[in-house]
Amino acid sequence: MDIPPENCTCQEKRRTLSHMQSYTIGQAARLLGVSPDTARRWADGGKVATHRDEAGRRLIDGRDLAAFSVEVAQGGVGEEDVSYTSARNAFPGIVTAVKLGDVAAQVEIQAGPHRLVSLLTREAVEELGLEVGMQATARVKSTSVHIDRA
Repeated sequence: MDIPPENCTCQEKRRTLSHMQSYTIGQAARLLGVSPDTARRWADGGKVATHRDEAGRRLIDGRDLAAFSVEVAQGGVGEEDVSYTSARNAFPGIVTAVKLGDVAAQVEIQAGPHRLVSLLTREAVEELGLEVGMQATARVKSTSVHIDRA
């Protein structure tokens, strides 16, 4: 018998959920191929149901996560312009300068009040087709700036 979570006592919930695999937000994020922040936003936005365990951690039931993962894979869930990258600090902006050398290149992006400069290979700039006036995103990880074409 399924008991609505709002009418369920902790003991009943434990008994019902004890047979079901649950995943933390971090585990779900790894399985979905997104950052924990994205998985948290999806949970906060009600795109996937969560419950709390005895320690207060938010968990996602295995069946819910399985159904949600199929929906994500089919493109039915997501955020605009989701990028699969480990660099979390993204600065969308406009390319303001491209200086090409024989081997290296310098690209400047104005992202709101932020001016970002990246040194990368000439080959990378040419492969991305980066030109002044085009939209691009600078992604900062540690001391490196990665440029993604929009």
